[in-house]
Amino acid sequence: MEAPAVHVTADVDASADLGPGTTVWHLAQIRENARLGSDCIVGRGAYVGPGVVIGDQVKLQNYALVYEPARLEDGVFIGPAAVLTNDQFPRSVDVAGNLKRPGDWEASGVVVREGASLGARAVILPGCVVGRWAMIAAGAVVTRDVPDFALAVGLPARRVGWVGRAGVPLIRAGDGVWRCPRTGERYAESAGRLRYTASP
Repeated sequence: MEAPAVHVTADVDASADLGPGTTVWHLAQIRENARLGSDCIVGRGAYVGPGVVIGDQVKLQNYALVYEPARLEDGVFIGPAAVLTNDQFPRSVDVAGNLKRPGDWEASGVVVREGASLGARAVILPGCVVGRWAMIAAGAVVTRDVPDFALAVGLPARRVGWVGRAGVPLIRAGDGVWRCPRTGERYAESAGRLRYTASP
């Protein structure tokens, strides 16, 4: 197995766990007790917070910020300068004027399910779940959970269509039936949810 590769300018805490084949590029920071799976790519200037758990074959593009206690499943793509936040009501100081410390608030992490993609500069608010193979458009602000295979855009983000595993918008192929124009895979829609049903 290929050992992780860490650029000399990157800051990887000694307690962080990097899987085989994972690459960490210039000026990236990976904090204490973070866990990254195999064959991940952490781009220039990206940040991974303490205790964040990242699966296999995940790409964090340049300057992506993943704050604890986020969890990213296998095959997730985080676009350039996207931000996964963790504090619903952020303040620098408390009502007495004292600087807030980690013990003064409760972090609520974002969960990004298998295969999902977040576009450049997307922002995901604390506690939100981005479903499997969903796609969040560049610049979108996610304020609530996003279902599997959803294409979500805007501020706040809203579903405007469906995408398949290939990442392209699906086309309607009948009542409640959707088809991927690239792969021919078929999906079924019911009650505002989509599920994969068949290969071509």
